[in-house]
Amino acid sequence: MKILVVGGGGREHAIIRSLKKSPDCEKIFACPGNGGIAADAECHPEIGAKDIPAIVDFAIANKIDFAVVAPDDPLVLGCVDALNEKGIPCFGPKANAAIIEGSKAFSKALMAKYNIPTAAFRTFTDKDEALSYVESCPIPTVVKADGLALGKGVLICETREDARAAVRSMMEEGIFGKSGTTVVIEEFLTGPEVSVLAFTDGKCVKPMVSSMDHKRAHDNDEGLNTGGMGTIAPNPYYTADMAERCMREIFIPTIEAMNAEGRTFKGCLYFGLMLTPNGPKVIEYNCRFGDPETQVVLPLLESDLLQIMRACEAGTLAETEVKFSSGAAACVILASRGYPEHYEKGFVITLPETGEKEDIFVAGAAEKDGVLVTSGGRVLGATAVAEDLPAALAAAYALTDRIHFDNAYCRRDIGRRALQALKG
Repeated sequence: MKILVVGGGGREHAIIRSLKKSPDCEKIFACPGNGGIAADAECHPEIGAKDIPAIVDFAIANKIDFAVVAPDDPLVLGCVDALNEKGIPCFGPKANAAIIEGSKAFSKALMAKYNIPTAAFRTFTDKDEALSYVESCPIPTVVKADGLALGKGVLICETREDARAAVRSMMEEGIFGKSGTTVVIEEFLTGPEVSVLAFTDGKCVKPMVSSMDHKRAHDNDEGLNTGGMGTIAPNPYYTADMAERCMREIFIPTIEAMNAEGRTFKGCLYFGLMLTPNGPKVIEYNCRFGDPETQVVLPLLESDLLQIMRACEAGTLAETEVKFSSGAAACVILASRGYPEHYEKGFVITLPETGEKEDIFVAGAAEKDGVLVTSGGRVLGATAVAEDLPAALAAAYALTDRIHFDNAYCRRDIGRRALQALKG
């Protein structure tokens, strides 16, 4: 089969590496891809992930048999709908289902309507009303831009002054553009965070191995929120009993709620959970694979990813094997110093040879004059799989230390909380 993967980051690189293992995979194209993905797929950097007409034309011209739309923007914009209209089957939700990530106001209202556990919240379209609410709401609080904001539209506010500034920055200054014209102000929850990605065909839900993301830019969870500085899997806080409870109280009810709303969801539904003292609650939904969670989850997948994706599209997931190894995986993100704010680009990247249980997933890099150079904030992820988490972390950091580019930066405490949890 000829496969098209829409997107150009570390998540897409991990998806492509996994798809390549399928015996049914003949050739993979990536739009736009990146300099590192070019080693595993034919990249077309001239076609952006949001250029849906160009993506459709490319798919038709190259006789694509199956498409995987990976990032949030093209899903919310209707890329799957447009490809389906031309008879091209896809992995990913249609636009009317992708709204579960595209609008936090929608997803919060959905959870309230169908009694899916989440933080208490209020939604505002008027700045003055939001500012008035800030004067009396419990502190700390969380202010969220309604729309997509590259994973950075969530501000945890420790003081009322912080909350006022967050509201003004979104609704008055427009730091997130149209995404911040509506804001959700919600209860600050405490407890371990868990990411669970799940395959679904709109009827059946098959969760993947759980993971733990590390969002803050610096060690000890300090600094600004980022797109993710590293991940581990499985998440030790997510026990078998908790998994069963989440399936019963959150996963199945969410799929049923979307069906009841006429928004059947097919693809990968990401559940961002907080295991609070009052039980698991949904922090956020994503309508696609998480980044960098994908970089630890897919290396543990033993089943055929292409077969699973096709089953999600065809409605046959219940009869399809989804099996993960019993080991552990860790991913350390190597970023450009200064990310997520100001950073320099264009530094030459030197990559080592990788072993059988190692992967380097390239995110922000381009090919220039035959060499790989940095082109983004999060440059790449060094992933290792081992029999347990301590071994996986040691191997991931050993791999990280063999990768070189100027101004490279990484957190040195990825997995620390998970290791403490394992010790009890």
